[in-house]
Amino acid sequence: MNKKEKQNATRHPKWPSVNVLAAPLVRALIDDAAALRVEVTRGSLGECRIDCGVRATGGLEAGRRIAQICLGGLGRVSLETADPESTWPFMVTVHTSQPVLACLGSQYAGWSLSAKDDGGKKYSVLGSGPARAIGSSEKLFDELGYRDEADSAALVLEADRPPPAALVEKIAEACKLPPERLTFIYAPTSSLAGTVQIAARCLEVALHKAHELHYPLDHIVDGIATAPLPPPAPDFAAAMGRTNDAIIYGGRAQLYVSGDAKEAKELADNLPSLKSKDYGKPFADIFAAVKGDFYAIDRMLFSPAKVTVTALKTGESFEAGHIDTAVLSRSFA
Repeated sequence: MNKKEKQNATRHPKWPSVNVLAAPLVRALIDDAAALRVEVTRGSLGECRIDCGVRATGGLEAGRRIAQICLGGLGRVSLETADPESTWPFMVTVHTSQPVLACLGSQYAGWSLSAKDDGGKKYSVLGSGPARAIGSSEKLFDELGYRDEADSAALVLEADRPPPAALVEKIAEACKLPPERLTFIYAPTSSLAGTVQIAARCLEVALHKAHELHYPLDHIVDGIATAPLPPPAPDFAAAMGRTNDAIIYGGRAQLYVSGDAKEAKELADNLPSLKSKDYGKPFADIFAAVKGDFYAIDRMLFSPAKVTVTALKTGESFEAGHIDTAVLSRSFA
């Protein structure tokens, strides 16, 4: 069996190419650059670079579109008016009929990347979006039984500067694509676009938590989630805190599963963020308490505040968790 045959053998038979589906969305982002206040340039290796919030102003719509690209073209992201009783007036809502592939196979920021720039300064970032499914060596793809193939790829970076040439070379080699076939979309957390695209991970964190709980991913049939749209903050730690708090204390997710009712109830009981030992304080305070060591934070914290799991076999729904408006107000004020 040659290399291409091996790749095809691992492709999930029912899952499409996330890079092919995302390509028209990337093209539209480029075509609408002026209207969206984003800047499109070519890097030294010919790669396409889309600045959505560093030198460019960007905005909420740019962030919404980035979030849909992150989902590999398999989901819809909308900005909506919140319930009148909500503390914050607007929400980010995400829906996909392919939640496992869209969220874990594309949107999840699981590709750890680093290189030095021309000045010798280290550039470290986590990559998300459809290019992961081609080039990342994450074990998650072995579990999913999925690898993508396409003649172009897009990667989203939560960063305050474009990737250096050395990193572009690494990614091109990993994806087995020439640099000019790669698109890098980047925005810092503190930007409007960055705020939206991170809050739009409200469904992804539910899927990731289900994976951490060893729930059978192939039982998750559909999913929808929403989170309050937090105000951006110029300070990185504050911005990161607010976007995480939007999900941890304000996020709501509904999963539709094919497993039995007992499994659905168990998932619902364990999925909300309040099950974490670190629950209860704004994320920026938690981050400061561990002196900026992200990996010292209990990974069970990263999940929506409130969840509903519906067992399709019986029609029963199980709900757990709650929205914590007090912590949201402390974080967002």
